[in-house]
Formats: sequence, structure tokens, C-alpha cells
Amino acid sequence: MKAEFINPFLESARTVIEQMIMIRPETGELRIKDVRMVEGHIWIHIGMSGQIDGEVIFGLSESVALKMVSAMMGGFVITEIDEMSRSAISELGNMISGNASTILFNQGVKVDITPPKVLSNVQAADALPPRALTIPLIMDGIGELDIQVLIA
Repeated sequence: MKAEFINPFLESARTVIEQMIMIRPETGELRIKDVRMVEGHIWIHIGMSGQIDGEVIFGLSESVALKMVSAMMGGFVITEIDEMSRSAISELGNMISGNASTILFNQGVKVDITPPKVLSNVQAADALPPRALTIPLIMDGIGELDIQVLIA
């Protein structure tokens, strides 16, 4: 796992969150961690192929997802993870990953990304890698969004 591959996702996530959520996230500590199932969490899974083969997974609690979706909806309070909120959080992952792939392309690395899949605990059990390079984005008043990158 190479740390330089997480930087485009980190840069992109900060920019997209700032534009969509109107908050400037702080960066947590970069580390390799065991990826565990956590009750009440969702994951946005995006595959990568090309000069980089692997996956990026955005992990967040349902309460953080609801706050982010509410901010994306102009402050309209969203109270449950329904089809609309899944679509919004999926699109957030898509924007982050699309921008990151553009950053990588500009660095001379060609990569294609898959459409995002929003996974719940049951679905994520087989899809999540056992270990990943992880960096959390800390959003004041909202919570954390973990960016987890696994490169083959």
C-alpha cells in the first residue's frame, strides 16, 4: 500500500466536502488499520482499475451520513437513510473519486473508477478488505469520514 495514492482522494474529499457541505474538514492521522464491521455504519465502495488496481472505501456512521446529506439538501433535515439519502451519499463518493481520478491523471496515472456502491453492514461483510490505508476527515459538528484505500 502506497501512501501517495491516498493523497488525491484526500485532496478531492476536502474540496468536495467544502463545496457541498460548506465545512472545511480537518485531516486525521494516516495509518494502516483493520477494517471492521461497525453497527450503524455505511460504506461507499468504489473500484479502481488501470495503472492502479484496487478500491477506495468511504466509511461513515449513519448519523454522519444524515448530517452530510442534510447539508447537501440546503439544511433540510434528513432523518433516515432512505433511497434519496443513499443516492446523495453515493453521489458524494462519486464526485470525490471522479475528482481524485482527474488528479491522478494529471500526475500521469491513468485510472478508471466504478460507479459507487453504498453498502450496509450485511453487504459490506464480504466486500471490505481486511486491512487498508486509512485517513479520517474530521468535520466539526458533523463527525468523521474515513477514506480507506487498498491498492493491489
